[in-house]
Amino acid sequence: MAKSKTLYPSWQRLLAELGENIKLARLRRRLSTEQVAERAAISRPTLSQIEKGEPTVAMGNYFKVLAVLGLEKDLAQVGRDDKLGRKLQDAELPVRERAPKHSSDT
Repeated sequence: MAKSKTLYPSWQRLLAELGENIKLARLRRRLSTEQVAERAAISRPTLSQIEKGEPTVAMGNYFKVLAVLGLEKDLAQVGRDDKLGRKLQDAELPVRERAPKHSSDT
């Protein structure tokens, strides 16, 4: 099965922004691509793809680069202020349950 590489344009923009932020963080720390790639145990081309926000790069590689830059704790902020989730929780919408499995006694 082939992997889909197509993302909604708004999602692609978010990834590109993440990549740009990672690149800016690297430059602020005055680290070369060679240094970050070596410390993250990834190749320079993979780091280049991360800095471009390429969706085909594994999430683990993004995390390794964030860790090298000292930004890994930023991931803990994801979903912290989940306004939609809290509204749904407060609305106490009923949770659908699956129908029981039928046993076939043949």
